[in-house]
Amino acid sequence: MAKDLKVYWRRNVRYMIVLLSIWFLVSYVFGILLVEPLNAIRIGGFPLGFWFAQQGSIYVFVVLIFVYFLLMSRLDKEFDVNE
Repeated sequence: MAKDLKVYWRRNVRYMIVLLSIWFLVSYVFGILLVEPLNAIRIGGFPLGFWFAQQGSIYVFVVLIFVYFLLMSRLDKEFDVNE
């Protein structure tokens, strides 16, 4: 059982690293570092860099929370640690 929990936590940490990397990419890289090149692209009249900085990172963060919930629910059932 202890070995199974190590695998469980390893996969949990892997999920968090991947999801936080996506969040970092969207909020920091797209919203701050690449804002000028992205501003050349307009969606709905707004520059894309501005959209990422103001709304896109929030939308992506909410989606990432939902994805993490789904992944962890599936992982909990797989390792029989669900409530």
